[in-house]
Amino acid sequence: MTRTIAIIGAGPVGLAAAAHAVERGMKPLILERGPAVAHAVTQWSHVPMFSPWAFNIDPAAERLLMTTGWNRPAPNAYPTGGDLLEQYLVPLSERTPLRAALHLNAGVVAVSRLGFDKVKSAGREQAPFAVRYRNGAGDQTVLADAVIDTSGTWFSPNPAGADGLPAIGEPEAAARISYGMPDVLGQARMRYAGRHVAVLGGGHSAIGTLTALTELQDEAPGTTITWLYRGQDVAKAFGGGAADQLSARGELGMRIARLVQNGRITVETKFRLDRIEARETGLHLMANDGRSVAVDELVVATGFRPELDLLRELRIQLDPALECTPALAPLIDPNEHSCGTVRPHGAAELAHPEPGFYIAGMKSYGRAPTFLLATGHEQVRSIVAEIAGDHEAARRVELVLPETGVCSSTPGGAKVAAASSCCGGPAPAAPDACCIDDAKAKAAGKGGCGCGTDTHSNERATA
Repeated sequence: MTRTIAIIGAGPVGLAAAAHAVERGMKPLILERGPAVAHAVTQWSHVPMFSPWAFNIDPAAERLLMTTGWNRPAPNAYPTGGDLLEQYLVPLSERTPLRAALHLNAGVVAVSRLGFDKVKSAGREQAPFAVRYRNGAGDQTVLADAVIDTSGTWFSPNPAGADGLPAIGEPEAAARISYGMPDVLGQARMRYAGRHVAVLGGGHSAIGTLTALTELQDEAPGTTITWLYRGQDVAKAFGGGAADQLSARGELGMRIARLVQNGRITVETKFRLDRIEARETGLHLMANDGRSVAVDELVVATGFRPELDLLRELRIQLDPALECTPALAPLIDPNEHSCGTVRPHGAAELAHPEPGFYIAGMKSYGRAPTFLLATGHEQVRSIVAEIAGDHEAARRVELVLPETGVCSSTPGGAKVAAASSCCGGPAPAAPDACCIDDAKAKAAGKGGCGCGTDTHSNERATA
């Protein structure tokens, strides 16, 4: 009997999972909450990706597309989110067998075992999964032999408050607050032009928004930019510079460093937002140390968190800090790691106590930063192999990730980056290691690189 895999989310990782399922003779059932494929990607279609096409196309998906006469994009070119949609995800969802598996406007609200709540054990593993989703016709339930949750985290942004809670007054000030990466130079141009805009965050989403605002500033000189940075040293947000093999990401760090040094952006360090007051003239942002900043608009780029309510009736096991699987946590914990390269991993690290259920893609990282799309492709390749019973293929590593160099806190040329970086070479294979020099520094009682924990690749929210 053909095994059915329910895939939650039709983003790049969800569609990749479906492509692998088709190749292995299984039946994918893709449930997408939005009105079109990759609904989350459409929200950041204006954003350039850090990795080139060579790292953004899943091999199984490519094999399906090649049978349709699809032209593969140049491997060294860097796509935007819109390019990813138009040149890859839309053709994949419309020209291949995945079209028949795709259900749009189908938001999953709960997953369980048919006839079993979370507590009941006897016979549980033999019961199919019951996936409850909601569309225009109301609530529907479909059954599946396995479930892969690739729903991402884009629609669950972290709040502005420094303690993980919304800042006092944040909901009331919602009309002047944006989350993630608004289209500053496009649809949102009139909202920000000539205004005083504060950007809260220390990762790539914040840096990308800040640099876009400086371009807007060139066209609308009245635009004022303030960077609210929670950490003590803003240089830690600049990344690996020339040591980063994802050159677009390294260049972004070097560019923001120059903008800060040239006074284009005012920086408030150690700014831990506690309260927001919405006034007729704008927003009054107050830190927990008594400082305050008056602005017209606030962009909150403090990362994302997984939405877990739909999994309440499943037996899942999560790291208490990161909300990812306990086996994955040592590989990605930003409290311990300074580097952005995470060794490839798959079904073994992503398994839960509920057999046949997996979380993949960005959501699998929980609250940890710097997820790369290629990592998600490797995850679902391994997971689908495991579901198919090909345990050898599930354990095999079929991905080589680029070196990131993100430990460097001093932007500049290759010599500067090499001198200031604690890594710049490949991360060791041990799951509890980061970069070699970083590990040596920590063993000696030093702090290691100490790169910021609020570094979010703009690719985190894609899958």
